[in-house]
Amino acid sequence: MLDQGAPPQQRTPRATGLGARLMRRKPVERLVAEGGQGEGGALRRSLGLWQLTMISIGATLGTGIFVVLGEAVPKAGPAVTLSFVIAGLTALFSALSYAELAGTIPVAGSSYSYAYATMGELIAWICGWCLVLEYGVSVAAVAVGWGEYLNELLDGTIGVTIPDALSAPPGDGGVFNLPALIVVLLAMAFLLGGARESARANTVMVVVKIAALVLFCAIGVQGFRSGNYEHFMPLGMAGVSAAGATLFFSYIGFDAASTAGEEAKDAQRDLPRAIMLSLVIVTALYVLVAAVAVGAKPWRHFNDSEAALAQIMREVTGQSFWGTLLAFCAVIAIASVVLTVLYGQTRILFAMSRDGLVPKVFSRVHPKTGAPRANTVIVSLFCGVLAAAIPLGQLADATSIGTLFAFALVNIAVVVLRRTSPDMPRTFRVPLSPVFPALGFGFCVWMMGSLSTVTWVVFGVWMAVGLVFYFVYGHRRSRLATPEG
Repeated sequence: MLDQGAPPQQRTPRATGLGARLMRRKPVERLVAEGGQGEGGALRRSLGLWQLTMISIGATLGTGIFVVLGEAVPKAGPAVTLSFVIAGLTALFSALSYAELAGTIPVAGSSYSYAYATMGELIAWICGWCLVLEYGVSVAAVAVGWGEYLNELLDGTIGVTIPDALSAPPGDGGVFNLPALIVVLLAMAFLLGGARESARANTVMVVVKIAALVLFCAIGVQGFRSGNYEHFMPLGMAGVSAAGATLFFSYIGFDAASTAGEEAKDAQRDLPRAIMLSLVIVTALYVLVAAVAVGAKPWRHFNDSEAALAQIMREVTGQSFWGTLLAFCAVIAIASVVLTVLYGQTRILFAMSRDGLVPKVFSRVHPKTGAPRANTVIVSLFCGVLAAAIPLGQLADATSIGTLFAFALVNIAVVVLRRTSPDMPRTFRVPLSPVFPALGFGFCVWMMGSLSTVTWVVFGVWMAVGLVFYFVYGHRRSRLATPEG
């Protein structure tokens, strides 16, 4: 039976058996044709290459350096620089696959939509559910680090800090992390104004964060001690890979650009360029700053600090001014990560809602702003409460495993689409396919294996909840399963 609700060229056979229904695929032509369309309105195409690159950098740069560096150094020692390189290589192979698919299928759903077009609905749901974990939890994780730098800034300027009871979650000596909730709500306010306005605010914040990191390197190198690099790999390769798995959390930003596919002026041309350009810039800055940080401070003294760079600036100069200045820049920089990753989360849920797999409220578009307002409010409140209640380390690892799983699927999807649609126009092609996608898949699986048992248990529970939701709700309401679909 044919799908009668779509134009003839976009119709797909109506699957009957359970196995066939789970494997039903959404045609690429239909994905592209529906681009931007939501309940009651459409997303606005207002983003060019510059804005897309800034979204990608904004979602990436700052997370690993400003927040997670203090978590990673105790795991790898001075070899944390190697951990950044390994995480960056893993991201690079996956970024190549993302660039090809983003230029071929320029839609808001990112890897969820790519999986829907190539591997079927069940795999697409699993990928989308992983993206909810990746984006939603990373917003919360970065928001926690923002609160740490806000305390550094308050201490350096007015000599007070927010009490632990209101600046740390349960388990970290507090009751409720109020700053983390506040930064998520501020990001929500920007997003409610629309994509163009949010992109402008993000661009300003990205410029500030790059300037802050360059300033850190210029001052931090003055405290560089070669002795800090003795015993380069004190915890062995296992420590390097464990730190790399945690730091991979820092590279999720480049795929945030792919979620803007339905708001880009020329998505097929600009998305691949934005993805690759942002990854190169971010990786170079990560490695440089990490090298300076470890050279200026013995690795054993990092002590899981979420505000490590500000502390190093203060220790090197012997003055509080520079540390306070960096804390001020970090407050702005980390806010841009929250803004852009929250943006990506809302657009993924927008695409899943349009396909019927999650409630329609997530695809409602406000006619004046062209933004999914209800979606933005719901996601922001969820992420804000999560940030206020869960410690940083647990959030970062949960984000990493969701990211790695989704990236692994993207590397498979690019090979599948090459075989099923070899003549489809592609503005970017992964070199040496299927070798590079296979390497990307292998790196992702290897780094997933480096994560803790607790993280795997959390991931297993999350996936179980997602599958229950899919079979109870999404499987029945999928637009590919309904006569009007």
